[in-house]
Amino acid sequence: MTVKYETPHDGVAVITLDRPDKLNSFNGQMRADLTDAMKTASADDAIRAVVLTGAGRAFCAGADVTAVNDKFNVEDVLNTEYAAFLSTIATMPKPVIAAINGPAAGIGMTTALTCDLRVMSEDTYLMSAFANIGLVPDGGLSYLLTREIGYARAYQLAIEAEKLGADHALEWGLVNRTVPMTDVLTNAVEWAKTLTERAPLALSLTKRVFRAASQGGLHNAMTFEAQNQRVAIATDDCREGVTALMEKRKPTFKGK
Repeated sequence: MTVKYETPHDGVAVITLDRPDKLNSFNGQMRADLTDAMKTASADDAIRAVVLTGAGRAFCAGADVTAVNDKFNVEDVLNTEYAAFLSTIATMPKPVIAAINGPAAGIGMTTALTCDLRVMSEDTYLMSAFANIGLVPDGGLSYLLTREIGYARAYQLAIEAEKLGADHALEWGLVNRTVPMTDVLTNAVEWAKTLTERAPLALSLTKRVFRAASQGGLHNAMTFEAQNQRVAIATDDCREGVTALMEKRKPTFKGK
């Protein structure tokens, strides 16, 4: 297996890209293994938050170019094998935190930015490395970068393929936190643990509406929010949250 799946704490799944000798670069097996791991976490009602990280000194160095040959159809692979796990991260009803412990380059950068939240080592970098080998960003990176930092900065990052350090990544809003390298995974897991204490249906519906809001206009966002709020307000968790607030105690959410 090229991906480890662990549940170190109740409600938290830690998924680790595990090809450290290849800086966790994607080959066919790792694409399949990551898809399986993400789908497992998504389907498991006991899991309320997911952490994605890399083994060794990298998060993910991108695609394993040694696996490319004359029979490699890049369009098919992107639209099936990569899209399978990237879409699962984006649509699963649980927050996914990227613990960026080392360089995240190429499709590795795409994978990190597809996650909902990001904790980044102070000593590492993000890199849209595609232009260095005559390629264009893929896996949705053009959309993700333009949405997060605007066209001019996104285009510059893409064509110059420069390393973007943690300070700039934080300043530009590409990551939520920067911490020492030795604390990245611990910080991400602790964050995930705090999220498991929140109402899971509310987190799921909020993720759904915020993902949709980034793709549509204000009116569409308001309408979609209202539809999902109708679902949320009818849940036991909502009633428990209101009751706990009135009783001045910590709520106990059950995902119902």
